[in-house]
Amino acid sequence: MAPKQRISITLPGGPTVQDTIDRVKWADANGYDDAWWGDGGAPDALTTTAALAAHTDRLRIGVAVTPVFTRTPAVLAATASALGQVLPGRFVMGLGASSQNMMDGWHGVPLEKPLTRVKETAIMVRSMLAGEKSDFDLETLHSHNYRQMPLEHPVPIYIAALRSKMVEMAAEVGDGVVFNLWPMGALPKMIEHVHIGAEHAGKKGEEVEVVNRHMVLVTDDKEAARAKFRAAFAPYYATPVYNAFLAWAGYEDEAAQIREGWAERDREKTTSAISDDLVHEIGIIGSEDEVRERLQWCAKTGIHTHIIAPLGGATPEEAQRTMEACTPDKLKL
Repeated sequence: MAPKQRISITLPGGPTVQDTIDRVKWADANGYDDAWWGDGGAPDALTTTAALAAHTDRLRIGVAVTPVFTRTPAVLAATASALGQVLPGRFVMGLGASSQNMMDGWHGVPLEKPLTRVKETAIMVRSMLAGEKSDFDLETLHSHNYRQMPLEHPVPIYIAALRSKMVEMAAEVGDGVVFNLWPMGALPKMIEHVHIGAEHAGKKGEEVEVVNRHMVLVTDDKEAARAKFRAAFAPYYATPVYNAFLAWAGYEDEAAQIREGWAERDREKTTSAISDDLVHEIGIIGSEDEVRERLQWCAKTGIHTHIIAPLGGATPEEAQRTMEACTPDKLKL
């Protein structure tokens, strides 16, 4: 059976923990199914998730995603154990490689062999969550003699993926797959690789939950919204991970221009590579009806859980309008 359609608020709700608590309480009161984090910095997603447990007894909370290079498998498993207890059956541990800018730049940790590191972390964390004593000598990781008590309600592990090999591994090894920032034309191909990976593990592809962070803005000023999109995401597509993904998705020339403009510190060259058509392919911008129609297309094409992320640079009023337009009773996915 295919996973049910779920609508999620995005977290954090702002720079303070209270901002996030307030957003979760609003989402709970307005019928949202989930709340999913983007684990990019402060406030820490895993720590704050524990605080959120006291403020909702209904929402599922997921992290999309925790970088595997910043925490060991034993730390991840121990954290998941705590969160699985305070949110029984309602916490999802998301794992991913992140990007060179965050790992090398922020943390001083080299992003090496990301596919292997993510796969091995997921395998080890799942084993530890099951209460098995660790006995691993893998290519990028090792652990011996670590053990913790298993949970009554197992914590599922979802894996972030962009291109074919990572998508297939995520569907094979993970309980679900997390997507982000794809052009529309790439989604059917990504879903195809979900099915391929699932089949490797003897699973049905249509039963693997696909979570996606949608960059959304309900607005009457599309031109200003497109400018916000370029400002927010041209730097994203300049990173090696997302630049390669954009080229893989069929935008080789645009990826090359972004890469060159970024290297030359030429903001205009970098941002102008993202045409109005490409903004439309990636972002969801427009009236309430246009946004809902696009999200309905995403649901029909293979996305199950829809994280509604108001576009970076949006005013608080624009963000609130966007979230109010995307409540489950209005989307009817």
